[in-house]
Amino acid sequence: MMQVEERVPVVERAARALPGVPTAIAAVVALFLTVVVFIGAAANSQPGLAGLAGFAFVVILVLCTGFYMLPPNTSGVLTLFGDYRGTDDTTGLRWVNPFISDQKISLRVRNFTTQTSKVNDSNGNPIMIAAVVVWQVVDTAKAAFAVDDYVDYVTVQSEAAVRHMARSYPYDAFDDTHTITMIDDVDTVNQSLEQELTERVQAAGVRIVEARLTDLSYAPEIAEAMLRRQQAAAVVAARKKIVEGAVSMTPDAVAQLQAGEDDAEVIELDTDRRATFASNLMTVIASDQPTNPIVNVGTLTR
Repeated sequence: MMQVEERVPVVERAARALPGVPTAIAAVVALFLTVVVFIGAAANSQPGLAGLAGFAFVVILVLCTGFYMLPPNTSGVLTLFGDYRGTDDTTGLRWVNPFISDQKISLRVRNFTTQTSKVNDSNGNPIMIAAVVVWQVVDTAKAAFAVDDYVDYVTVQSEAAVRHMARSYPYDAFDDTHTITMIDDVDTVNQSLEQELTERVQAAGVRIVEARLTDLSYAPEIAEAMLRRQQAAAVVAARKKIVEGAVSMTPDAVAQLQAGEDDAEVIELDTDRRATFASNLMTVIASDQPTNPIVNVGTLTR
């Protein structure tokens, strides 16, 4: 069985760089002196001194190529012939060995929105989902050497994390109030997404500042059916509430009619009349359409 060779990870460390402004002033003074010496040697017919001054002039020009600038929230990853020499995060003009190359990496907070993807949730229902990811480089050595392209790495891993999270939760659980769903438990789902993203991009030296869902809906092919189901569930819940209210109101109404305020206002109801009154009252309260009462004024007799 083939074994994968384990490589020692590159650890970020501070680079040895000189302040650029004092070094630039010294370089200008040195260039001026070499020019003066060269002119004086040439005028006094001193070819050896003139050649030395010319060589010093060329060396100083080569050393001047070691200057570089770092804007705020930017680090320079320094390498010498491929060997990591450290990270410089001091802003302004800097100077290092001219044979050292620098790779500037931004430490600013970045954000992007993943593509809206069609994924099946944990119940197998197709949904459309997208998220916004806010991230920042915190380890320049890992960002430069641990992955090939840290920006592309974060993008790809974010897409994968969103898809994996969508398969872990249902879009909606309807009557099940104990199940975590993407539509009802937004904060929990966002925390889960942020935690998974943090684990995925740790190898690239990146910190996830925030991850939140921005687009969440059923796929077009089932959106209409799910909307009807949601509407039906809402109607059932509303009717259930109305019936519960009617059931609690009807006995109170019958009891108040039979009790009255005094003996003159007492309405005696037998069992059949109580049942009829309760049925009519339940019909009036629980009906979703206006009721049209039929008034009984008595029986016509000859």
